[in-house]
Amino acid sequence: MPVEIGIISDTHSFFDERLPEVFESVDEIWHAGDFGNAEVADRLAQIKPLRGVYGNIDTGDLRQRFPEDLFFQIEDVRVWMTHIAGRPGRYDPRVKDRLQEGHPDLLVCGHSHMLRIENDKKHPGMRYVNPGAAGHHGAHLELTLLKCSIDGDQVGKFRVIELGPRGRRSKTS
Repeated sequence: MPVEIGIISDTHSFFDERLPEVFESVDEIWHAGDFGNAEVADRLAQIKPLRGVYGNIDTGDLRQRFPEDLFFQIEDVRVWMTHIAGRPGRYDPRVKDRLQEGHPDLLVCGHSHMLRIENDKKHPGMRYVNPGAAGHHGAHLELTLLKCSIDGDQVGKFRVIELGPRGRRSKTS
């Protein structure tokens, strides 16, 4: 039976009240950093099991609770989640060095606030995944997140969930 995954990033202290319904059908939620506050992490963890990494705006308890890098396997898929990765062809030097040692099947990151899913040509078999941003701070125009299924070594088609235009709200709980 496939495992359903919800992928979100860059919430920046904003918790959209539709998230419990959006993530109702998933088995796990992955947050690729910049939670903004612990309340967002706590509320996501109440919906489904949560895996996450801290982002550059996360401080204190979030950095103690979540690692900078999270390596794990789900089914037969190797995943590396980190907040700041860059993008294929323009990786952050820290990420580029680690990719030379070996690569995951999925590299999940945030930070840019730009939705991007791409097969990495320099690292055959690796897919780069950035869900965009689900908070109201940043240059993105639309709040986005992703869903996908994993079955054995197969990652199903990514489904983009659009939550609407980015506003200028600083915090909603």
